[in-house]
Amino acid sequence: MDELKQDTRSTAVALSLDTLDQLPAGVGRPTYRRADLTPGIVHIGLGNFHRGHQAWYLHRLMQQGLAHDWAIIGAGVRPGDARMRDRLLAQDCLTTLIELDPAGISAEVIGSMIDFVPVEDGHAALIAAMSDPRIRIVSLTVTEGGYYLDATGALDMAHPDIVYDIAHPDTPRTAFGAMVAALRNRKQAGHAPFTGQSCDNLQGNGTILRQTLIGLARGIDAELADWIDSAGSFPNSMVDCIVPATGDAERRRALKLGIADTVPVTHENFRQWVIEDAFCQGRPDWDKVGATFTQDVHSFEAMKIRMLNAGHQILANAGEILGLPTIAACMSDAQIAPFFRKVQIDEIAPHVSAVPGITPEAYLDLITRRFSNPEIHDTTRRVAFDGSSRHAGFILPILRDALAAGATISGLALVEALWARMCHGTREDGSMIEANDPIWTDLVAAAERSRTEPIAWLQQTQIYGDLAQDEPFATAFAGWLSFIWENGARATLTEYLSRA
Repeated sequence: MDELKQDTRSTAVALSLDTLDQLPAGVGRPTYRRADLTPGIVHIGLGNFHRGHQAWYLHRLMQQGLAHDWAIIGAGVRPGDARMRDRLLAQDCLTTLIELDPAGISAEVIGSMIDFVPVEDGHAALIAAMSDPRIRIVSLTVTEGGYYLDATGALDMAHPDIVYDIAHPDTPRTAFGAMVAALRNRKQAGHAPFTGQSCDNLQGNGTILRQTLIGLARGIDAELADWIDSAGSFPNSMVDCIVPATGDAERRRALKLGIADTVPVTHENFRQWVIEDAFCQGRPDWDKVGATFTQDVHSFEAMKIRMLNAGHQILANAGEILGLPTIAACMSDAQIAPFFRKVQIDEIAPHVSAVPGITPEAYLDLITRRFSNPEIHDTTRRVAFDGSSRHAGFILPILRDALAAGATISGLALVEALWARMCHGTREDGSMIEANDPIWTDLVAAAERSRTEPIAWLQQTQIYGDLAQDEPFATAFAGWLSFIWENGARATLTEYLSRA
């Protein structure tokens, strides 16, 4: 439809279970009774992506009369999660999903989440919830940088949070410490472990979650670690849907549709979820509503992470330097869009294998259309956030493969140089880029040093490891960063695009 028929009343309907029948015509809503749902999943990290993706798939199953014993209990471990909890509980954990299709906007209210545990120091309520044998899956969206990995990809046992959790296993700081505490409770009570399901953009995300939990558990109780390793399961998965952050514009959009929702979610008209079928305590039949179960998640992960997630970094860093507000604006830029496509075709696609149903070239066309959707106000700032994790996870593995193969890396080196320039904290129009990374202060300092000594940027070994010693990459990077500072980003993009 062109757009939902606008509600003509002076005030929108305040979202709650009691007002579902008052929602404007055309807004989808649960057909199941929330009182009939029982919990089966605890999800840690109740941001927009989870509500627009995993919770939606479960809601779709519930609409078919299925999976009513798999309802979600929300959880979080950060101060911002407490604010989300208050807002969701005030509207009975309902969420308005607004699909932003260029052909027309539609909305539905989903109700697959039924509660949200208190967010507190020591995580007692979260541990208790995960200790309940009815909970058969604990899933997470805690961002790519939230798994305490060192530069080699191993668990950073020296990180203060990990050290603390090992010393205080009953009152941990981290989500992983809380999961280990709950698994210990289940073992002691004679209950089976839950499945740990990462839904973050990490290649081998289930394997990484297993590594984090078992490494932490081994520091506390070796026998517990062995039990988790042998009896638990950690399926790998690939998740995909562009879900912008919620702000006043998104709340106004919900109000325009006749719904007063303090935390609505806007999203594109595309979703994908590819999951390894490895669940130790059963699972919902998500494949009945469009998810794919397979034993070969790796190929799907590699295509998505290397082309979509790495592609986001190609766009966002250049866009921030040049003051472009959204990814769609970057895709309409006469230099950034061809820069994105050239790096993808020349330096990323050659290191990506086809998956059933789509080639890397066709996938590039798909994400080009998705990124260009003018209805999706996905900010360059959001996409550029936590570059220290995203470049390490999305860009550098491709770079290492290309170097090993003797392939061209000029465009990837330019991507890294643009990130270094962005982390200087200023745009080319002189405006400031606000702190946008957990280690922003360190990045700004390295960016300043690299203005006169480009190699200083690559000496951040926690990100680049030994790449500063790779002469072809270091030389290409230094050349591009010097060119950017001498001539500006626009002239640099022109220079790159002019090269065969």
